[in-house]
Amino acid sequence: MPVLDAAGRSSAITGAANGIGAEVARALARRGARLALIDRDRAGLNRLAEELRASGAEVTVHPVDLRDDAAVAAAGAEIEAAHPQLQTLITCAGSSMLGSLDQLTMEEMRWLMDINLWGTVSITKALLPSLRRSPAAHITHIASIYALASPGGRIPYAMTKFAVRAFSEALMHELEGSSVSVGAVYPAGVRTGIILHGRYAAAIDPGVAGRAAAAQAAMYHMEPSEAAERIVRATLRRRPRTLIGRETRLVDALVRLAPVRYWGPMRRPLREAIDTTTPMSPRRSEAVTPPRRGSAPTPG
Repeated sequence: MPVLDAAGRSSAITGAANGIGAEVARALARRGARLALIDRDRAGLNRLAEELRASGAEVTVHPVDLRDDAAVAAAGAEIEAAHPQLQTLITCAGSSMLGSLDQLTMEEMRWLMDINLWGTVSITKALLPSLRRSPAAHITHIASIYALASPGGRIPYAMTKFAVRAFSEALMHELEGSSVSVGAVYPAGVRTGIILHGRYAAAIDPGVAGRAAAAQAAMYHMEPSEAAERIVRATLRRRPRTLIGRETRLVDALVRLAPVRYWGPMRRPLREAIDTTTPMSPRRSEAVTPPRRGSAPTPG
């Protein structure tokens, strides 16, 4: 399978306005790629596009809510017109959700599934015709360490990421023998705002949600720029499976060794991050800033 060269070739990135998506765009721009930037955050896209154009990159921006299938199809047509032979698609858009099954509503869980899974499926389907026209192309879906092992307290997020993993693997098999290859990337904790700017169940006390989100964020050690470099390298090398971070490799090994009992060793380091029920002390609650509640943040 030939290795891809980004220079002069087109790449589409979802969740490009911030976080890992923005760093992936910067890493591809340094390699001379032409870029189609996709995100719901129009202002963030325009800021990044201005930055990249100042460095000499060719960039198109495509503001779209990935939950809107019709809007995604229209954006796909725009991208196809601007980038007739798309070489790579990297789906970085996503959000998070805190809460136990007792605390979560069906609407809250469906909201996350619409972003993390169906948004990924929709943009992939929309851009696949353009990818097929390239002599060689690759699709990279960003999964998660929680697509390898499911922690308590993260049911919606783990469901969406396991589903992204299943979609990636099934699509890889479906496209076998074609010019388009598919891979999934499994990062551990990356220092983005996903957990702090995600959403939490309306039934959770805001201070408790903030404490849990802060505990999760404290476990994130990798800088987005480092994760992005590894994602871009995996994409250009057309790797089907990429583990990023020491924790991911450990969890992958743990699940293989103890596919039923892996939660025992995982539970202790996650205990504060998954605790959305223990009340806050008054003094500590004043120092905690909760993530968003109720209204949906910008995916990605």
